[in-house]
Amino acid sequence: MTEQSLLVRVGDHVHGFLRDLHDRGLPVPVPKQRVFLQAIEAVGPRDATHLYWIGVATLTTSHEDLEVYSPTFEHWFGEVTARRIPDEESPDDEASAPRGKGDEAPLTATFGGEAGLKAGSSERERRPVFGPASEDDRAVLSLLRRELPGAVPTIRSRRRRPARRGPWIDVARICRESRRSHGEIVTLRRRNRPRRQRRVLLLIDVSGSMKQHSAHYLRFAHTVVGRLDRVEVFTFGTRLTRVTEQLRARHVDAAVGSLSDVVLDAEGGTRIGASLQEFLANARHVTVARGALTIVLSDGLERGDCRPMQAAVRRLSLLSHRLLWWSPLACDPAYRPITRGMSAVLGSVDALAGVRDLRTAYEQVQTLIRE
Repeated sequence: MTEQSLLVRVGDHVHGFLRDLHDRGLPVPVPKQRVFLQAIEAVGPRDATHLYWIGVATLTTSHEDLEVYSPTFEHWFGEVTARRIPDEESPDDEASAPRGKGDEAPLTATFGGEAGLKAGSSERERRPVFGPASEDDRAVLSLLRRELPGAVPTIRSRRRRPARRGPWIDVARICRESRRSHGEIVTLRRRNRPRRQRRVLLLIDVSGSMKQHSAHYLRFAHTVVGRLDRVEVFTFGTRLTRVTEQLRARHVDAAVGSLSDVVLDAEGGTRIGASLQEFLANARHVTVARGALTIVLSDGLERGDCRPMQAAVRRLSLLSHRLLWWSPLACDPAYRPITRGMSAVLGSVDALAGVRDLRTAYEQVQTLIRE
């Protein structure tokens, strides 16, 4: 089939093809349709396989989308000879991948990388290496240790404790003391439910886009763990990792340095939605989040389908007492949360603030104290 005849066939079929995608469960918004048509005009597909990959790059954002897209495309435009992009982490695939005039090569050159299918999802093990904290960092950590208890909201304990004043009479204590005075009640003892700090949950992004901020975030988390009573800390990149126990070490450099043994996805891809869903799928973790002050330290740059991230953040917000999102990007006064991920979750977040290092984290802690 010549290029001209293929373009005529595309013009006859594209609108029906897009409607069929919608009917089969893959709605394509108008902006994506426009990009798809512009790509066809700009690239000039050589054959059906080339057109297939143009559609993959412009119309799909996840493997679930691809499962709907592929059979629909073949129904309208015929069989595709190569439906798999070689994995960047597989040497065998790289060796066998077509070069120069292959089916995938034009799309890679035109749209970049792997046409968006593998963007930000690399699971190659990367162990973080963090240098020692500077003198300035240690000075700010000292200030944080002093201020943190006042920044965490409190809640009434469920247990009643002996108190000078309270709505409940401490009958057991009164009876014990009356034995010393031959049955006479000398002092009326009372019990109360004292206030205690809420749980604190920290979710720290250690992906590649957060490389220059992760060390500061983890040092902040070490101070929170050491200063407050009930704290849980998790890191996420392409997987979820609990690091609370490692951060209980006394010295900050030793604690943060020990994370290289457990955090294996540092400086790699980003799967915020999948990581948060993994957290919420664990009943024990859900208990930690319930009623907690939850802080997500991430730039919010999700790749692919943002719906899992939106659903997970919404549920996390409903579980938490407050959900704060601290992003290094928000330190810029001109920053606007217009990326797909952040715009989708903004309605579920109680506050979005800029934190890029320990100094800005200290400023946000002071803001919490004033609230």
